[in-house]
Amino acid sequence: MSVSTLAAAQSVCAPLPVLGRDVTVPLVTGGEVTYAALDYAASAPALQRVWDDVAAYAPYYGSVHRGAGYLSQLSTDLFENARRTVAEFLDCRVTDQVVFTRSTTDSLNLLAAALPADCQVFVFETEHHASLLPWRDARVSCLDAPRTPRQAVETLERALADRDPYGPALVCVTGASNVTGELWPVRELAAAAHAHGARIVLDAAQLAPHHPVSVKDLDVDWVAFSGHKLYAPFGSGVLAGRADWLRAAEPYLAGGGASRKVTRREDGGVDVEWHESAARHEAGSPNVIGAYSIASACKALTEAGFDNLVAREQYLVEKVRAGLAEVPEVRILSLFGDDAPRVGVISFVVEGWNSSHFAAALSAEYGIGVRDGLFCAHPLVRTLLGSDPQAQGECGAPEAAPGEKSLNAIRVSFGAGTPDEHVERFVNAVKELVADGAKWSYRTEDGRCVPATSA
Repeated sequence: MSVSTLAAAQSVCAPLPVLGRDVTVPLVTGGEVTYAALDYAASAPALQRVWDDVAAYAPYYGSVHRGAGYLSQLSTDLFENARRTVAEFLDCRVTDQVVFTRSTTDSLNLLAAALPADCQVFVFETEHHASLLPWRDARVSCLDAPRTPRQAVETLERALADRDPYGPALVCVTGASNVTGELWPVRELAAAAHAHGARIVLDAAQLAPHHPVSVKDLDVDWVAFSGHKLYAPFGSGVLAGRADWLRAAEPYLAGGGASRKVTRREDGGVDVEWHESAARHEAGSPNVIGAYSIASACKALTEAGFDNLVAREQYLVEKVRAGLAEVPEVRILSLFGDDAPRVGVISFVVEGWNSSHFAAALSAEYGIGVRDGLFCAHPLVRTLLGSDPQAQGECGAPEAAPGEKSLNAIRVSFGAGTPDEHVERFVNAVKELVADGAKWSYRTEDGRCVPATSA
């Protein structure tokens, strides 16, 4: 990105207003500082627009699909309009269904429960556990981590060519890595899947908040994402895509809302006629506020313009990467190399530092929130660190003490609400910690590195 493009990115798109942007936190060294939230990949702060929309609706909250009263009717309209907004945001096909879930993990487990019998699932070892683990009742082929986008496509093509061509198959792939931030060749992987008679689901948890996602253009069969990463942290997610497998499957949950008709049999049992719409997998009282918050975030991001948001985020990405490159002790983790397109997610290790110790010092001494650990992507992080993929370890709970080597990394992540000052403070803090060491003493407590009671 040229200097002129970077300047344009700054001027065209200011950070979007988010909650918590003025929160101050105490430092162990004394005083307070405005908190720098740089853990967007775990949960992004709520957009102010989303919070305002939810607050305006809250007094009118009512149970959907069940009441004749005004508030119930209003809430039903709001809930179903949210479904249409999400479909537009994802550029879904007319025949696609949008099912509201609790999260990306919930969405992919729902799809796993809807797989046809004897379905074979292909997934790369690089996936987040939400994409790697749900397929317990299927035949799973776990593919090695590729080192280029082209290699990813070739690896998948070889695996699909060796499968039983007559049975159902599903490919699950991320759109952007939650560890490296690198964009995956989704369109090419979808083409490879379809050429071999397989379907594909896109884990867009880290892609949708940063880039436009078009079901039609990418030609994927399903998309899954979470509201809490899309600036709508109200416990809701989405599974959107083809309806046939979902209609043919038993309801994800059995209960009210999923059933169209229930009758008593003479033998004492019941007969049930299930809905064929998205309601089939939305039993119980749905999370109306969660669905509405996702729709609000979709509108806010669309109105802000993804071209502007992407340009500004790339400015921040290059700012961070350039700053870290000036520190020889820092190694940025990557599958596809320095030139790979990526979102605002960067993981790294620091020579001579335990990752938990480094992250604790960033928080306690600089007011900067990052993530350390294996990021619920254990096989990928271990591959990138060159360690044994079978080695034991817990996500975010390293056992190594401060100063000892660990199998973990540090992740900084940001997005539409991140101001320049936060990434500048982060880069300067990394340089100071590496050059001068921590100002405070730290100890291990319950698997986490925390400040000691005194320096």
